[in-house]
Amino acid sequence: MDPQKLGIKPASYRAIVDCTVAFAIWLIVLLFLTIPDLAMSYRIFWGVVVLPFIPIYGYLYGRTIPRIKQKNKEFLNYQLSIAIRAILVLLVLFIAYYILLRYLGTYRPFQMGMFLLLALCFIGLLLIIVTPVTWLIYNYRLSNSTALDLKNALGHSSANLGFLRSQINPHFLFNALNTLYGTALQENADRTGEGIQKLGDMMRFMLQENMQDKIALSREIDYLNNYVDLQKLRVQTSPDIVIDVNIEDQHSYLLIAPMLLIPFVENAFKHGISLQEPSYIKISLHTEDNRLYFDISNSIHAKRESDPERDSHGIGLENVSQRLNLLYADNHELVIHESVKEFFVHLVINLTAEIAIIE
Repeated sequence: MDPQKLGIKPASYRAIVDCTVAFAIWLIVLLFLTIPDLAMSYRIFWGVVVLPFIPIYGYLYGRTIPRIKQKNKEFLNYQLSIAIRAILVLLVLFIAYYILLRYLGTYRPFQMGMFLLLALCFIGLLLIIVTPVTWLIYNYRLSNSTALDLKNALGHSSANLGFLRSQINPHFLFNALNTLYGTALQENADRTGEGIQKLGDMMRFMLQENMQDKIALSREIDYLNNYVDLQKLRVQTSPDIVIDVNIEDQHSYLLIAPMLLIPFVENAFKHGISLQEPSYIKISLHTEDNRLYFDISNSIHAKRESDPERDSHGIGLENVSQRLNLLYADNHELVIHESVKEFFVHLVINLTAEIAIIE
């Protein structure tokens, strides 16, 4: 359960959970203390003195300490403020209790002495145990949360860096240059110019828009189409290779993290195309109610013993899976299925929270 979706601050939510657990433990101990052989003083102490510490802990954890932290104050300021509040509250209760006993005509000096004893015990336990323990628990969780956020940020940066390395690699550039060279030998300069232009657009995308956190979905699709068109130039002379692309026109107001889709397409062309055997790649992409639906399937061919990449799996798909978990933790669905003859990917991303107008 995400407390922010419920409109509850994380500290308050944590305090509620802790108090619920503490109250359950308090009830269990209270039932144990109902054993006749135990002294009544234990029951009074547990029922009257200990119980109030549970909501006090919740208030300190959920409200007081976060405010102290926002003001950059230290533990001594926190402890002093709690001591002053506790003394004032108990003083008011002492006076009210005295007035009540006088009004009822049941005033006895020992009653006020007992009240003072319980009050001193209460203040001692509050300042010696409850407030320091609450402070330590809050700071311990805060440090762990900060470390986790830093780890996620570093993981995100590492994923982006690894992704760039997997995309801008000699293997891809070598194939692209071979494609352009073969085209120049076979036909006129029009097709060669087209290939060079698409490659230039792709490189420009990687150097500029790929550095942004979010880009227009239409730009991501432009990059994907350029990649597919370049690969088509390489395989279009092979009639046994079928490339079926069905991508709907997209509006630019939907945003997406850059280069999330291309790893699946690159993987399909890398492992699904054989110039010696019938091959196919099917790509489908559309949006519905601000949800992106992306499906891609490709044929699978056994690699030769001499293939240097026979046992390599690359980092593209693993990397994009990590990026999806970081960027769209609860807003995506990724299904990858592999059989003997086919590799299939189904991806759904909820882009509702990423709607914006791109100038």
